[in-house]
Amino acid sequence: MTNVHDKSTHFGYQTVNEHDKTEKVAQVFKNVAPRYNVMNDLMSLGLHRLWKQRAILETDIKKGHTVLDLASGTGDLVKLMVKKVGETGCIYMTDINEAMLTVGRDRLIDQGILHPIQFMLVDAESIPLPDLSCDRVTIAFGLRNVTHKEQALREMHRVLKPGGKLMVLEFSKPVTKVLASVYDAYSFSVIPKLGQFILNDAASYQYLVESIRMHPDQDSLAALMREAGFEDVAYRNLTGGIVAIHTGWKY
Repeated sequence: MTNVHDKSTHFGYQTVNEHDKTEKVAQVFKNVAPRYNVMNDLMSLGLHRLWKQRAILETDIKKGHTVLDLASGTGDLVKLMVKKVGETGCIYMTDINEAMLTVGRDRLIDQGILHPIQFMLVDAESIPLPDLSCDRVTIAFGLRNVTHKEQALREMHRVLKPGGKLMVLEFSKPVTKVLASVYDAYSFSVIPKLGQFILNDAASYQYLVESIRMHPDQDSLAALMREAGFEDVAYRNLTGGIVAIHTGWKY
């Protein structure tokens, strides 16, 4: 019988066993956590802030909602959600990586943002919440790092209430060859060098660039969402498909 840890998967362009990928991804985000927001601004030329604002609009959060935000990182989405859920709502700010969650938690606390947030270490493949407990589930720039995306999507579907909505914001595939070639040149030539300059760590950003290319394209991710049980699945391309917002409902 094959041990689960002997199963292979991808870590960027490398083939590794699943156990090693978990450890490698954890180390990447431990490395990048201290300057994560600075690098996001530099890499995206500030566009990530606009992408996240649009994603929140697509999520359709209401007062009193319970929202699970997976792979919260430094808490950009959570910060945008606080006023939307109001005093009667609840936001689970979660990450699988303790270093990232700590940076995000401390950042929000420093800004005086405490209620209605609960901070939790969470693996998206095994969410420690009851069935039918959330009105919305969100994940921004985190799904591509999940080894078993199908399992994670099933878990997201499980915790949603009937009438609940999933929103996935993730890097995707540019819609034109010209944009794709420009984007590839920028990604592989500039981003690892920025990582080296800012963090003395080109390798972590080389992985992040490669992980984007290994992530399912728009239609493939939509198909995975449908297979996990989501209905009325749709996506919206941003910046020519460099990023896409996927949404799906549970009825």
